[in-house]
Amino acid sequence: MTKKITGKTKLIGVIGHPVEHSLSPVMHNAAIAQLGLDYIYLPFPIEPQNLEVAIAGFAAVGVVGFNVTIPHKQAIIPLLSEITPLAQTIGAVNTVSRQNNQWVGTNTDIEGFIAPLQTTYKQDWSQKVAVILGNGGAARAVVAGCIQLGFAQIHVVGRNLQKLEEFRNSWSNSSLAEKFQVHQWEELPKLIPQANLLVNTTPIGMYPKVDESPLSMQEIANLPKGAIAYDLIYIPKPTQFLQQAQKQGVIAIDGLEMLVQQGVAALKIWLQQETLPVVEVMRQALQNHLGLGK
Repeated sequence: MTKKITGKTKLIGVIGHPVEHSLSPVMHNAAIAQLGLDYIYLPFPIEPQNLEVAIAGFAAVGVVGFNVTIPHKQAIIPLLSEITPLAQTIGAVNTVSRQNNQWVGTNTDIEGFIAPLQTTYKQDWSQKVAVILGNGGAARAVVAGCIQLGFAQIHVVGRNLQKLEEFRNSWSNSSLAEKFQVHQWEELPKLIPQANLLVNTTPIGMYPKVDESPLSMQEIANLPKGAIAYDLIYIPKPTQFLQQAQKQGVIAIDGLEMLVQQGVAALKIWLQQETLPVVEVMRQALQNHLGLGK
């Protein structure tokens, strides 16, 4: 049945450039339909030079809230009245809501990332070691998530020394800087045998380069028993990295779950609800859309 849009229909959406490929409308509109709400979630392609005027326009037409994707996650910050301490620490906003006629920014990527580690794979992380591959924007949410889970050690591994240094220094005005260490890629062989959680935040292995993996089979073979390999990529499913991990008998988590969980967290903010029974319908909508069937 086609949704009936009227003058009362409330607007939410996602801004990015490009944004045509975003899967957010698929899962959010499925959730809205399930909840029987008069809302619609739309993708808004906004070029960087138009960001400020677009956000002013959103306020003028009464947009309830929106997600933020590449390249606006940092650029949006000065245009908001308030950002949560968590988003401040990471230096990136992925969810904006309208509160008291002002834009408030937060980051639900952290909640999305840690959700499976707090539910399905829950354990005492305070004795555990996390190794994070990559030092881009996604790695920031993962570091914050691992700190929140209370990991004993957090190691961030990158290929470019200058970018690693910049990553470390960018946290220097927060108390979280001493909670993790940075390493060059060459140090991986000594880190992998300690890694209870190994997270790929790099784009290596993402469609169309589906045969690539950030690590070799030999490297993954050195993971300790009971380790978890977590790839933020969700196309292909599973990635080469996760296929290798599964061959070693390691637990594999892909980025689809993070996408769903950060989406649920955003919807809760916009609808001002503590709980929303939409995880399953959002996950199913994405799987159907991607032809994964389950």
